[in-house]
Amino acid sequence: MKGVRDSCGIFGIFNMPDAARLTYYGLHALQHRGQESCGIVTSTYDREKQRRVMPVYRDFGLVLDVFDDSSIFDKLLLGDAAIGHTRYSTSGSALNRSNIQPFNVHYRGGNLAVAHNGNLSNARELRRAFSERGTLFQSTSDTEQILHLIATSRRQKQIDQIIDALGQLEGGFALVLLTDDLLIAVRDPNGFRPLALGRLESHGATGYCVASETCAFDMIGATYVRDVKPGEILIIDRESCSTGDFQSIRLSARYGISQCIFEYIYFARPDSRIYGEMVDKIRRKVGKQLAHDAPVPRVNAEEKPPIVISVPDSSNTATLGFVNECHKLGFRCRYEIGLIRNHYVGRTFIAPGQDKREIRVRCKFNTVDGVLKDRDVVVVDDSIVRGTTAKLLVKMIRRAGAKSVHFRVASPRVISPCFYGMDFPTREELIANQFDSVESLAKWLNVDSLAYLSIEGLMNSMRRGDQDPNKFCNACFTARYPVPVEMDMVKEEFD
Repeated sequence: MKGVRDSCGIFGIFNMPDAARLTYYGLHALQHRGQESCGIVTSTYDREKQRRVMPVYRDFGLVLDVFDDSSIFDKLLLGDAAIGHTRYSTSGSALNRSNIQPFNVHYRGGNLAVAHNGNLSNARELRRAFSERGTLFQSTSDTEQILHLIATSRRQKQIDQIIDALGQLEGGFALVLLTDDLLIAVRDPNGFRPLALGRLESHGATGYCVASETCAFDMIGATYVRDVKPGEILIIDRESCSTGDFQSIRLSARYGISQCIFEYIYFARPDSRIYGEMVDKIRRKVGKQLAHDAPVPRVNAEEKPPIVISVPDSSNTATLGFVNECHKLGFRCRYEIGLIRNHYVGRTFIAPGQDKREIRVRCKFNTVDGVLKDRDVVVVDDSIVRGTTAKLLVKMIRRAGAKSVHFRVASPRVISPCFYGMDFPTREELIANQFDSVESLAKWLNVDSLAYLSIEGLMNSMRRGDQDPNKFCNACFTARYPVPVEMDMVKEEFD
């Protein structure tokens, strides 16, 4: 998927020595969810101040670059509890340093830190109310409003203040909050964003961690326990780390469950478990369904079979499912690696010359000309958003000598922006809305054929066991939003 930016990655750990370093490794596993900035907050006891404090370290850049000095962990980020965040902005400017998470404050209730993945659909309403009261804002991110709601709650106990604030939020949010005594994991009642609970034993201690994806657990040797449930406030304290018995509170649900289907299509790593299922398994099912909806072209027995290539890396697994199912359906084809991705191209790369977009694509992808020359090529990608990258890839494949180029998309047409935590372009920028038919878009892409996975096929791919396929949000494909949104909201609304 090219043209849509990742949502954020969040991680938290409690009751574990060297918590910050473990968080660092967890964030590294979640790096694909956000590359703009990252940060870690810990909770520790300051002997000089004789009270608990929350040191923080955050900056622009990748996890490996921001935390490149071991003294950060040895001298600053001390303690056995920590939360971390990798950011790709969906609310608030990416260039504003004050938007880098986690956010931390000291207020009448004690220390408090929060890391947020998602978007608050009532952010405009909340911010307007605070502004009218004279509240001063330090950032332009909707996440800060969560802290203001907690700080202004009239409840006496800190945990009650947090619960009171969470009940006022709408939209898509997965949160990890750290207090002086607790780690709190939260998913919105719709369950838009994923969040999982893990268990870790080390140095004679038993700790628990939460993460956007279970690949972060694999990185630190933690064991997946379960998902944080939609609408659940999961409270982890030191006693529960010993007993495994956690306090769980449920937020009231108004709109039902609608988990983000794009997590399976693109965002999550294939080795992660989200929403109770392995991403790899779902993507293979999506690829198989695509073979039923739009198989490879048929060729005569004397002709060479078409070759099928993926646009690495997010469409690799769906392509395998697509090829295998095409074989079962009696279509001749062969899987090949025709595009190579350069994983070391930074997002700050500045392209010289006039055609900057094309040179960026060439810096990220290159063709294997010997594979593509004189062959009918079927390209499988997870989605088409703006279409510019797809068009340039087709151009490169034709330059490599392909006889024909066919494009297959392992998702339906993207026609609507997301307001629950994905940084989609506006409706007008989405390429599917700029053409009156798939055939006219195919002509613009310069492909011999173009076909998408049907919405029905996608939703059928989500069906498993007792999992209701209707419990997924597909608003980007259907424009049916499960939670009311303000359609004119923009990313940098408060900048």
